[in-house]
Amino acid sequence: MAQFTRRQLLGGGMSAAALALLTACASPGMTSVNSGALIPAAAGEKVTLTYWSWLKDLQKVADIFNRAHPNIEVRVSWIPQGNAGGYQKLYSALAAGAAPDLGQIELRTIPEFILVNGLVDLSRYGANEFAHLFDPTLWNQVSYTGGVYGIPQDSGPMAMFYQPAILEAAGAAAGTTPRTWDDWAALATALRGQNAYIDCFPLADSSVFASLATQAGAAWLRPEADGWVINMTDDATLNTARFFDAAIDEDLVETGFGAYSPAWFSAAASGSIASVVTGSWGDALVEGVGGGSGKWRVAPMPVWGETGYGSSYLGGSTAAVMASSRHPKEALEFAVWMTTSKEGIDALIENSGIGWSAAPGVVGSPREVPSEFFSGQSYNQDVFVPATQQQNADWSWWPVTQQSFNILSDGFRKKASGTSLVDSVATAEQQIMTVFRNKGLSIRKENA
Repeated sequence: MAQFTRRQLLGGGMSAAALALLTACASPGMTSVNSGALIPAAAGEKVTLTYWSWLKDLQKVADIFNRAHPNIEVRVSWIPQGNAGGYQKLYSALAAGAAPDLGQIELRTIPEFILVNGLVDLSRYGANEFAHLFDPTLWNQVSYTGGVYGIPQDSGPMAMFYQPAILEAAGAAAGTTPRTWDDWAALATALRGQNAYIDCFPLADSSVFASLATQAGAAWLRPEADGWVINMTDDATLNTARFFDAAIDEDLVETGFGAYSPAWFSAAASGSIASVVTGSWGDALVEGVGGGSGKWRVAPMPVWGETGYGSSYLGGSTAAVMASSRHPKEALEFAVWMTTSKEGIDALIENSGIGWSAAPGVVGSPREVPSEFFSGQSYNQDVFVPATQQQNADWSWWPVTQQSFNILSDGFRKKASGTSLVDSVATAEQQIMTVFRNKGLSIRKENA
């Protein structure tokens, strides 16, 4: 993935007024912290860092770091998940010059914070020295404008969580799962004869569709010297949309509720939902299915025939150093320790239920042992480690990602009234281009 220049991010230039429109709250200000003198590391005195995150019990993780680093104390404050209010708090704090040293920011939201000069370019403080410690696909997703704007904290390589007995009752051979999405559709048809659905398709959350299209080989937006290039009507995306149009039309997937809703847990416990294709973090949620221990296993997600990729990512966040931090060097030190050291990763898993580690080969001690719930399977080693190596590295995030997903979800909700997913994707592409232009960002359709 090519790194973005600031000119590419801005699409050839952008006024301060237009840039301010990129957030729903007061702009944090137009002065970049990445063009002036470096802030030196503290010279012996004790430093206090603040970290705003929605991970539970993260202070317990920070306390381990604090005990081993007497000159740095990390204090954690809980905030709501990003789009549930956390980002609003961070933007407001930046505008007031009172942001924390670190903030939890999803990978897909990094470009929006860059555009309002909200993040420190950590390459200026030596971040690239640690690049080899991180999954290269994830490192690419924090690398913009020739710099590094967050430390990958966790991710969600995707796989298929399933109930073997239900699949076998529908005719699947013992110990097998669908290898391709066509196999998945055939099994889904057989399951309907058993009054069960193979999975849900969330019309209200288009990020899942984006992950499936990414697996097929899609890369919706990319920056070029004169602005952004968009292509949401490529073969990979439209074939994915056609596939799930047919699955919905043939009543092969549940669209009345989404995964991990109360209705989903009830259906999964009763056997009327057989599986869920989701991120690695789904294991903790699947374990909430009543009476499910020993009835579930994990397999690689189906693939798109002989093309595409073996897996995809769903979710993922970073520890980003905010522009108002007076101690970026120390903040970087903590973020790298938390996300790459055995002690940090183990503590994140045990205390915070963190998603998949961003450090290749570091699964985490709690995840290295067989799982009683998942039928004694060592699924993290057997399924998710290979999944991290089968990703579409060409996918990159763009400004206004969340607004783009909202537009696409609004279109998908019209499926019930007859609008196809294919048509919704094409319409969303045009609407997203309008959003870019209204915000002063240059964008054009590929090959237009």
